[in-house]
Amino acid sequence: MATLDGFIKYSRQSAKAESPNDRISHFNEFYTPYTEQTLTQQTARCMDCGVPFCHYKCPLENNIPDFNQAAHEGRWEDAYTILTKTNPFPEFTGRICPAPCEQGCVLGINSEAVTIEEIEKTIAEKAFELSYVKAKKPTKYNGKKIAIIGSGPAGLSAAHYLNQAGYTITVYEKDKKLGGLLRYGIPDFKLEKKYIERRIQILIKEGIHFITETEVGKDIEFDMLEKNYDAIILAIGAQKPRSYDIESKNIIGVHYAMEYLTQANRIVSKEQKLSKINVKGKHVVVIGGGDTGSDCIGTANREGALSITQLDYHNKPPLIRSEKTPWPMDAVVYQESTSHQEGCNRIFKSFATHLNTEKNQLVSISISEVEIKNDVNGTKTKQKIPNTSRTIPCDILFIAIGFTGPKIHPSLKKIDFKRVSFNSKEYVTNDSKYYLLGDARIGQSLVVNALAEGRNIVNEIDRKLNLDRADL
Repeated sequence: MATLDGFIKYSRQSAKAESPNDRISHFNEFYTPYTEQTLTQQTARCMDCGVPFCHYKCPLENNIPDFNQAAHEGRWEDAYTILTKTNPFPEFTGRICPAPCEQGCVLGINSEAVTIEEIEKTIAEKAFELSYVKAKKPTKYNGKKIAIIGSGPAGLSAAHYLNQAGYTITVYEKDKKLGGLLRYGIPDFKLEKKYIERRIQILIKEGIHFITETEVGKDIEFDMLEKNYDAIILAIGAQKPRSYDIESKNIIGVHYAMEYLTQANRIVSKEQKLSKINVKGKHVVVIGGGDTGSDCIGTANREGALSITQLDYHNKPPLIRSEKTPWPMDAVVYQESTSHQEGCNRIFKSFATHLNTEKNQLVSISISEVEIKNDVNGTKTKQKIPNTSRTIPCDILFIAIGFTGPKIHPSLKKIDFKRVSFNSKEYVTNDSKYYLLGDARIGQSLVVNALAEGRNIVNEIDRKLNLDRADL
């Protein structure tokens, strides 16, 4: 509780954003940080709610009321200490987490939730500004060596926590630069890459060894890792895209979303010069209503697309919370991302039924309205509504409907990649040397869940390697 009546005196105020017309001229972040007065008012809105459901809804179990109180009082070092007891990289989550904590804010029952995500980002940036963020090397190493394959959020989180626990860590990354999904999947207008570089430098100073441009199974064999490490963590993500219901193979102009986003990120960082997917002056259609589709929209707006249309087979959500999703459940309500605000025609309850081409080049798509039906097994099926078909122009089509699992190297066929539930604490595979982590273990998920995965694997590795933490 920051103050007794702050939630009555002050209304929710999000960080101010640059106008859509101005921000699409660049790829930088476009929010103005809170002023000291605004921060004081927004933290004052935190209630003495008794049971902090924000804490319950957070996958990292952040102690939100306490770091909020410390920020309200200007105790930035305390706020950062409280926050990083559970969250290794708040500068990332404060920018790209969808903030499930805010869905659980008690104030949200009859008002607007506390701006927890923005407060978290403010704490992180204040801590860096005031030099409270320092590299901390382990006081003692336990003699056990661990290889982590993949430097995405789960891999980096595991590297951080296992290093702090006294393990000697080496991270292998196939790309030129570190960060995985954070670097190559998320546009700079949501997460500028300088923040990744800043954190990587701290991890290096803490003693973590990174090896880039090295694909395990190609540049270095798995059996070599097995001989030299006590454990191997596969934090390789869920990179296999879900295929669409209609045939699109070999049609010029059809791409999976991550192919486009990765290219755009490489170009912005000057890792790549020429664009293989050029949307300038083109009619762009994005299939998929999630964050990845939204990122494609924001990127295409900045790259000069002539028009952008997004197809979502779900019904348009209601403007207010439905009785079917009472608090503290996640409210299914209509929302616009910042990318939508920059320009996008959203078509709900619709599905692409045919791709129309000229000389194998995509020129338009036929779409139809659909109804979603659940069969006896709970499987969703799409049924076309008669007499609703129409054609819309389309030069470039991005498929952004999620991922089905990791891309498995032939050398890993012995490993059981079967997904387990979020609640399972089992990370080890059928081969006791190998562990699954992050999206490779639980399937496509949120960055905040990946960070929690990296933190929670430490206890299991301690048990499997018969390590007594008290001996360190």
